[in-house]
Amino acid sequence: MTTTIPRRHPAAPRSVPVGVALMSAAFGIRKPNAEEFLRLGDCLTQGDPAMDSLVEWMNDAGVGANRPLFERALEHGIESVPDAPEPLRDFFTAVESTPDWVDYSKLELAAQALNSGGCDGLYIARDVALLGGYSFSGFNQTLLRTGALEKGSNKRFAETNQWAMDVIVDGGLRRFGVGYRSTLRVRLIHSLVRRHVVAMPDWDSDAYGLPINQTDMAATMVGALIAPTVGGLGMGLFVKPSEYQAIAHLARYVGWLMGVDEEFLPKDFRDAVRILHHTSTALSTPDETSEKLARPMIDDPLSWQYEYFQTVRRRIERSKHLSVSAYFLGAKAMGQLGLPTLVVPWYPVVRIPVNTLQSAAAFLPGGRERASERGRRSQKRFTESLTTASVAIGESTPLATHAA
Repeated sequence: MTTTIPRRHPAAPRSVPVGVALMSAAFGIRKPNAEEFLRLGDCLTQGDPAMDSLVEWMNDAGVGANRPLFERALEHGIESVPDAPEPLRDFFTAVESTPDWVDYSKLELAAQALNSGGCDGLYIARDVALLGGYSFSGFNQTLLRTGALEKGSNKRFAETNQWAMDVIVDGGLRRFGVGYRSTLRVRLIHSLVRRHVVAMPDWDSDAYGLPINQTDMAATMVGALIAPTVGGLGMGLFVKPSEYQAIAHLARYVGWLMGVDEEFLPKDFRDAVRILHHTSTALSTPDETSEKLARPMIDDPLSWQYEYFQTVRRRIERSKHLSVSAYFLGAKAMGQLGLPTLVVPWYPVVRIPVNTLQSAAAFLPGGRERASERGRRSQKRFTESLTTASVAIGESTPLATHAA
């Protein structure tokens, strides 16, 4: 353990969103104790040694020449790369050695359960997890230094959404599947960003620690996959106990592929909620960067694409997504993000009875498959409305294209 904890780490555990607090209470999860909280601060200085070593080699040997070898190994396996350089072979040999604990039947069940949430599941991911995540001001320092404002919040969400869609598509996490590939590309981009940002003259390691560190990565992983599941309960979205466990299993494997340390990989759904709770207590420290990044998101729907009644639908979507944020985040958090605090949470209220009936119907024979197919179709329509351009993972980070 290091002796110096970055100054961004708060002196004591911070409060967490109401939904996370309620679910934690239901599971009997308490705030992190002094040792656990100190460990979260220590992990602000720790990166991803395996990928960071590979990126170090790629940088020394020439990223432009070796990125195609990375992509070939990613798409077809390391054995498809003739005379693969040792650092590349070592990395992919480890990644392709799928842990014995991975259960593909659970991954498929989790994907079906997450798809069943349809657009509402994606709305919670956008309007609560991503938007609310801007209260993590320490992480914002990295985003601002990689062009988040210039590229725009809509582009960042479109990429994050595409990654999530890749992960929960049928077979997405099979070896060389689209979710497997997207996750490892995100892992590469994280390491490129770490290397680039930490070398910037204005980066203060004593204040911020390491860019995209283990605490940040753990919070991002559970924020993307567990927070929407927890939040879904507040909109009438629920699944069977075995499906909650499967979702935690999916998060565990995704975290492993992403380079998250074993201590932050959830063992079950309760443990996933614990990680969500504990990382939130260490990272939720809103400041002026929170408002700077959050405010543009509320107007992003005004640029979305619709075939009919576009102007009206854009305004409805803006109101809808703002109402979701207000419902889950509450007035205090909305104010800290520089967002309107007097918002009628009409959309969640309207959807609760609909989602409750559909969630119950999914328990019938063949119901989960039907719900998954219906949800996937609605998710695809929503994804297509975000932008007319094709979405490439990491495109909003200049380093991704620079390194390609």
